[in-house]
Amino acid sequence: MAESNEKNQNIEIDRQVTDNDSAYGAELSTYTASLASSVLDYRHENGRRYHGYKDGNYLMPNDEEEKDRLDVTHAMMLALLDGQLFLAPIGDSPRRVLDLGTGTGIWAIEFADKFPGAEVIGTDLSPIQPSMVPQNLRFFVDDMEDEWVDDQPYDFIHSRYLAGSIKDFGKLLKQCYEHTTPGGWVEMQDWDVKLRSEDGSTEGTSIEQYYDCTIPAFERAGLVVSPGPRLEEWFREAGFTDIHVKRYRLPMGTWPRDKHFKILGAWNLLQAETGFEAGAMAVLTRYEQWSPEEVSILVAKARNDARNRDVHAVFHYYVVYGRKPELALAA
Repeated sequence: MAESNEKNQNIEIDRQVTDNDSAYGAELSTYTASLASSVLDYRHENGRRYHGYKDGNYLMPNDEEEKDRLDVTHAMMLALLDGQLFLAPIGDSPRRVLDLGTGTGIWAIEFADKFPGAEVIGTDLSPIQPSMVPQNLRFFVDDMEDEWVDDQPYDFIHSRYLAGSIKDFGKLLKQCYEHTTPGGWVEMQDWDVKLRSEDGSTEGTSIEQYYDCTIPAFERAGLVVSPGPRLEEWFREAGFTDIHVKRYRLPMGTWPRDKHFKILGAWNLLQAETGFEAGAMAVLTRYEQWSPEEVSILVAKARNDARNRDVHAVFHYYVVYGRKPELALAA
């Protein structure tokens, strides 16, 4: 039975003004080496850098500015989850762990440090991860929506904020199921990017216009923008049991009175400072025929609304995890 957890049903508004060598083996090594030319042939466009491998599959940049934003978002997730990297009850000795869409690799690095006996693998379209990492960690360039090269199962598969980067989450969850050991866990943490406010203060704002423009653009590009609310459904369809669903409220800005929400809002505002442009530039210029200048104006207005303490934007964030049945091997 799904479990729902929502911290502090209502967010009070603070009206005080404040400042603001791996089991993959030789086969995978050869495979990834063969990708080198396309992997490093980045697309440079409108002042940002984008991935080269499977060019166009992912519409967010991979440059230094975006790497910094991803690390800020990691800090926000730790604050949201009270310092926990994951919620699934994986035990004290996981053997093989996969981090899908690892980004800068920061989650995988911290996990590998926490579990030095585990073999940890992070995959991404871009090789933007650091080279100095724990010895039990490896990164590989791969497209998680393709057939997976590795045929060895994992005890734990993890992903975070794949919103806007996946076309078929149902298929992805089935792939995760197939590559999880019986009794193993899969956890996905992801957004519902529908803009909300408890007092209607986002209505008619530029931040509302931003999401009204970008969400349909991602959907027309064939990408799922708000996977969070549907994760439980996809977990069940894939065959997982013991599914747990936790929904969190995430404000944007320092307007909440509650200290916990104020900290989360500050982190969210910080990542949004560059996140608005990162999320809009490629999808609107490539698919909606916007000029870069038009995107920049929309982004600037949305950023100003996010900073405005009278605009009380709130988003939902989901953490969903499930277990592959012990008898799945015999099925």
